[in-house]
Parts: sequence; structure tokens; C-alpha cells
Amino acid sequence: MRERIADRLDITPQRYYQVTKLALLGLALIVLSGAAVRVTGSGLGCPDWPQCYKSGRLVPESDLHAMIEFTNRVFSGFVVLISGIAWLLSYVRRPYRRDLMWLSAALPFGVFGQAILGGLTVKYGLAPGWVMSHYLLSMVVLVFAQQLFWRSRPVHPTPAGAPDRTTALLIRALTVLGAFTVIAGTASTAAGPHAGASGTGEIVPRFDFKGGDTLSWIIERHGALAAILGVGAVAAWFLCRMRGGGKRLQRSLTILCLLMAAQGVVGITQYELKLPAEIVWVHVGLATYTWISLLFAWSSAGLPARAASPARDRAVPAEVA
Repeated sequence: MRERIADRLDITPQRYYQVTKLALLGLALIVLSGAAVRVTGSGLGCPDWPQCYKSGRLVPESDLHAMIEFTNRVFSGFVVLISGIAWLLSYVRRPYRRDLMWLSAALPFGVFGQAILGGLTVKYGLAPGWVMSHYLLSMVVLVFAQQLFWRSRPVHPTPAGAPDRTTALLIRALTVLGAFTVIAGTASTAAGPHAGASGTGEIVPRFDFKGGDTLSWIIERHGALAAILGVGAVAAWFLCRMRGGGKRLQRSLTILCLLMAAQGVVGITQYELKLPAEIVWVHVGLATYTWISLLFAWSSAGLPARAASPARDRAVPAEVA
């Protein structure tokens, strides 16, 4: 049955690769959409879930904050759709790959989990722990999306050069450090002025375990982690260049270093300007794409690009990803 459907749909590795690219892009953009809800104070624009209002009204009234929150929910629906398509098409891709099926299955379930977590976040009045969990789940789903995209690449010639063990281990350590840096960044937001409901007038609790110094205390730790991450990224770039780590890894590390530099400038600027919402939104966006660039560096540094042997896809024409 599956083979008959596969013959009819003709889902080649090239076509499936394009679907995974769209899924990764959508999952990255939904983070920006969610951050826009927060920094505009629209987190409770639709005070109920899954409907916008308890009265049973699904769509928002003529209110800017309700429209922003509702638009984010609609875009989330699109991301669920493309993630579900990526999962379903993994069954009929030719040749069938079990690793791609499991990776793609994590996407719709992850996005659905985000929707549930978003509903709980609204229910509990945007409590900082719930908001942090919502963003961090997005980062976890991006891990699966990036790996699906990476592993689904059509067969292509192996690039010359490979990272040595020291470079590969450094990049792995940087990725783990990047995860802790992201966690610290979400904690900074959870203690900052953008609680997510300023536009609708609700009072939202913030982290205050250090009293009035809580935000500064978290920002200092977050800044220290980010500084170490930036220095490590530059060190990895030089190691890769000196030891011939390959063009793919060199490109990933170059993008990572540029994003880290931009993050540093934006982070210092937003702190000096007392955290204006627009710059915080840019900072969140850059953090998301820095995380993705770390994942690509990890993959380029030695994780298997494919779980299957090239012979399994030998009928597929070569294509450079």
C-alpha cells in the first residue's frame, strides 16, 4: 500500500529535502512571531485558549493586541501543517528512511506540545517559568528540524577536508555551552520588564529571587556565558582554518561568529537603552539563529550526515546541498 502511494506521489530525496527546508524555516520564524507577542505586551490579547474568548469567539475583536496574539496562533497552525506534511511524506519518500521518519515525527508533536504549553502559559497568566518553557521547547524542536534537514540532503560528493578531533570536541562543547546561554537568556527575559501583558494591562509576576538586583544578576551571568561562547567560536574558526576542517564547517563557523558579534552589539545596546522592546525582539531573533548555526556547526564537525549508507540512495542523482 505504502509503495503504491509512493509511486503515485513520487517523493524523491530532492523533493523531500525541500519540504524539510520549509519546515525548518517555519519553525524558526514562529519563534520570532512568539517573541513579537511578548515584546508588544500581547500575551493575553486572546485571554483564553484554544478560543480567543470564553464567550466562544474564535477570532479576536478589533483590538491590536488581540490581533497580534491571534495572528501568532494562525501562523502556528501553518507550522503544524507543514510539520505534519514532513512527517507524512517521510513514509512515502523513495527510498524509505526510518531515521527521517522518526525525526520528522518529532516536529508536529513538538509544535502541538508548544500549542498546549502556550495554552497553559495563558491560563497561568504568563508566569515566567511557563514562558521560559515555551521558548525552550521551541529550541528543542529546532534540534529535530535541523537534523531532519541535514540528514535528508540528497546524495552529493563528500566535501574535501574533515575537522580534527580537537576542533570537533570544541564545537560540541560550544553547542552545550550555547544551550546554557540560551537558558540564561530566557531567565533574563523572565526577570525583565517585558512580561508579555503590558498592552492589555494585566500584572504578570517576574523573577525576583535577588530582589531588585535579580535582573542585573541574571544578565551578568548570561553575558559571561555569551562572552565565553563568542571567544570559543572564534577559537574554533581559527582551528578549523589552520587544520583544514572543510569548507562546510568553515562557513558554519563564520556565520556563527558573525551572529555572536551582532548579538554582543545588540545585547550591550539594549542594556544601555533600558531594554526597549524592539531591540529585545531583535536579540531573541538573533539568539534563535545563533542556536541554529551552532547546530549546523555540530553537524558539520562530525555527526553523521546520513544514518543510511550512500548505497541506499544510490539511484538518486548527485546534488550539492
